[in-house]
Amino acid sequence: MRYLPGQAQQLPGNVSTLAGYAARHFRFEVAGGVATLTLNRPERKNPLTFDSYAELRELFRALAYASDVKAVVICGAGENFCSGGDVHDIIGPLTKLDMPGLLAFTRMTGDLVKAMRACPQPIVAAIDGICAGAGAMLALASDMRLGTARSKTAFLFTRVGLAGCDMGACALLPRVIGQGRAAELLYTGRSMAGTEGERWGFFNSLQEPQDLLGAAQALAAGLAGGPTFAHGMTKKMLQQEWNMGIDEAIEAEAQAQAICMASNDFHRAYHAFVAKEKPQFEGD
Repeated sequence: MRYLPGQAQQLPGNVSTLAGYAARHFRFEVAGGVATLTLNRPERKNPLTFDSYAELRELFRALAYASDVKAVVICGAGENFCSGGDVHDIIGPLTKLDMPGLLAFTRMTGDLVKAMRACPQPIVAAIDGICAGAGAMLALASDMRLGTARSKTAFLFTRVGLAGCDMGACALLPRVIGQGRAAELLYTGRSMAGTEGERWGFFNSLQEPQDLLGAAQALAAGLAGGPTFAHGMTKKMLQQEWNMGIDEAIEAEAQAQAICMASNDFHRAYHAFVAKEKPQFEGD
């Protein structure tokens, strides 16, 4: 038996706009340049399935071409973010797969993280309650994370007999919270409380639960109203420079900044400054 990655719903032929996209496995809405993606199985703490993994992967790939989306918010319905892979729909079937099937699955889940890192829009995760396993990786793959005091983030792979190195965890987590702290969480699988996560730098800030989504959307709206071409360049360089030496990074940033200086947004900002006005960025 071999696992074939789930078939996501066909995305619109004109991927320059995603406002009309009707997601099958989560909620997806676009308003004011901000896409809000809501994992929507609150009765089971919003777990992922084979098909939701695949649809998320294809959606984040399509975002690279979506001119109507300038920033993304990802959240969970109810009082939890995501409990990880569904025990019955994913974990059970995985125990019956052969090695090629298992590798096809783990590569597909990693492709979701790659797609999130490659899409040019900043991604803001709004994390309340349980954020575990693959859910913790969705949060980690986001650019910024807002949490609550009751957030519980756990990279719990070792608790089910797996390595902590899942979906890029061993590369991403040390860069966010440091090597020693990442090692502790990945070895033990214990939960990181919201206040601890903020202190360690995992969360950018903590919000009251009732204010969390609004704060994340406000942050995303502020980014969407900014120089979105330059934001995309910033995200690209944040990702790309991990594998560079300092001299290479300085040269890469010189090239990236020169490209941004040729953009219309840069010229609009200058003329607005001269006129003592607020610049109106259009992402070109």
